[in-house]
Amino acid sequence: MTHERDRTLTTFRELGVLPEICDALERAGITTPFAIQEMTLSVALLGTDLIGQARTGTGKTLAFGIPVLQRSVAPKDPDYAELPQGKPQALIVAPTRELALQVSNDLALASADRGLRVLTVYGGVGYEPQLDALKAGVDIVVGTPGRLIDLSNRRALDLSHVHALVLDEADEMLDLGFLPDVEKLLRMTPETRQTMLFSATMPSAIVALARMHMRHPMNIRAESSYENATVPATAQFIYQVHDLDKPEIIGRLLQAEDADKFIVFTRTKRQAQRVADDLAERGFKASALHGDMAQVAREKALTRFREDKLRVLVATDVAARGIDVAGVSHVINYSCPEDDKTYVHRIGRTGRAGATGTAITFVDWADLHRWKMINKTLDLPFDEPVETYSTSEHLFHEQGIAPGTKGRIVDAAPAEAREERAPRDRNRNRTRTRTRSGETLAGGEGGESPAPETEGSSGSRNRRRRRRSSGGSKPAPASE
Repeated sequence: MTHERDRTLTTFRELGVLPEICDALERAGITTPFAIQEMTLSVALLGTDLIGQARTGTGKTLAFGIPVLQRSVAPKDPDYAELPQGKPQALIVAPTRELALQVSNDLALASADRGLRVLTVYGGVGYEPQLDALKAGVDIVVGTPGRLIDLSNRRALDLSHVHALVLDEADEMLDLGFLPDVEKLLRMTPETRQTMLFSATMPSAIVALARMHMRHPMNIRAESSYENATVPATAQFIYQVHDLDKPEIIGRLLQAEDADKFIVFTRTKRQAQRVADDLAERGFKASALHGDMAQVAREKALTRFREDKLRVLVATDVAARGIDVAGVSHVINYSCPEDDKTYVHRIGRTGRAGATGTAITFVDWADLHRWKMINKTLDLPFDEPVETYSTSEHLFHEQGIAPGTKGRIVDAAPAEAREERAPRDRNRNRTRTRTRSGETLAGGEGGESPAPETEGSSGSRNRRRRRRSSGGSKPAPASE
């Protein structure tokens, strides 16, 4: 199959991208643009407002990132001294922390030779490092709407000199309820700014936002329609399965011949944690990714996933928005998506940037009607999902699983034995530091814990028990 990148003959240099940006990209092996990049750069480099419509994974970040970097004044440029020192020149708004971090990483890569200072701001972490960076001065700010508003209210973020503003994944910001915050941010920036809006879909609220805040925008669509926005290079499989059999099926899929990294989508945070724990107990390197996790833990899980130290990321929809990780061979919908748009965004995590991928959706009996609606809306040929079990022959055949493969790569016996022993172990290791009356025992507070009692210490144990006799009567003498 010929990939989109292979068909593109134009290079970034031929599109007028600065040599220092091209040099930085070439060091990372990026020399020719994808379709959305080629279509966008010729317009955006001129400072024209634009609306870009393309599904996730098509290279939108560089489509707006290169114009932002190229049209910003770098510290080594002669005009830099004339700018308001330390005030952001460009603002990029993203719906989630993970997407904001991804955008910042791509900008840092492309601007390595420009020397522009890029700052990422988002909630869930302390204000101090972000406040310190803003005070020291930044050139480009990438952030989520809530934290951007907070920093502006603190008078730490001044957007009055922004020449370029980007709204990335605008439809996701609408879904997450960020549109009022986005409108506030737009009003904080100069009317003469360049505005670029990117969205996989164009709901009426996004169209209204564009009409109100953009000046004669150029519309660029990298795909014919949203209804056909499912990834062409992704093989889709829909299985009707029993909920209790799902972990076993995933365990066998992880041993398929083309299996690399997996993203498993669940409906709830609790389910994500449970599935990740189950897969880890089966011997697979898996981690959850959901909103109840601390931000540090979420970033650590994503980093390990990118660095191939994890094979499976089990995520909720909100936590996984904006994840762009190379090498994801499979996306599994552990629970049926809520609607057609969620389905498109989920399976867009694989088959990215010209690669191929596999998307597998589990449909419970109770979700059949929901799936039929998704199938009809997207005009897919899976109206009747095949009833499938972890032992089904067609599952092994379609997914390239070797006969006899089990959904576990470690022996379960030791783990089960540890679970059975755990209550006894915990009781045996408990030590008391005080009596019930509040008296401190030897080796209690401030001292060493008492040694575990042996057979020879039973007398002292009996004496303590007799001193706690009820009724206030004097205990009988101990028999030695």
